[in-house]
Amino acid sequence: MTIKASVFIATSLDGFISRTDGSIDWLEKANATVPEGEDCGYLEFINSVDVLVMGRNSFEKVLSFGMWPYEDKRVVVLSIKSIELSADLQATVSCSSENPADLVKRLADEGVRHLYIDGGVTIQNFLAEGLIDELTITLIPVLLGEGKPLFGPLERDLMLVHIGTRAYDFGFVQLKYQVVTGS
Repeated sequence: MTIKASVFIATSLDGFISRTDGSIDWLEKANATVPEGEDCGYLEFINSVDVLVMGRNSFEKVLSFGMWPYEDKRVVVLSIKSIELSADLQATVSCSSENPADLVKRLADEGVRHLYIDGGVTIQNFLAEGLIDELTITLIPVLLGEGKPLFGPLERDLMLVHIGTRAYDFGFVQLKYQVVTGS
């Protein structure tokens, strides 16, 4: 069975997903400018996803929001360290220390068709192993100067095919690319 892995993420215009300390205050401020009811395609995207795969740092950041935003969506948290899950998350959240290729194979064998890959290091690891099919990156009109980058070092160039661009009146620009396999 073929499995699709997608990224749907926001970055500062200079390519950072968070400040160096992990703070996303700049993104929260920018989101306050988004008109009510506009989600930049997120709801349609998340509804197409079977499983969300994220790193431990992203998981901990989401937990700090207070309310779990993924409801009954299945989530796999990648971490080499043990993670204690609250009782209310144990039905939908699991932890794994598998490498990306082994995790993708296991999930494909379980019949999963579409993965949402989230978190900087997790995205970088999946890209390095050639496991990302599609990137949707929403550029936020802010320059941070430093922070945690979306992309890291690569052993080879990754070629992308432009699928579409959408500019929003409130300043966000969303880019969508297909990753060329075998590049």
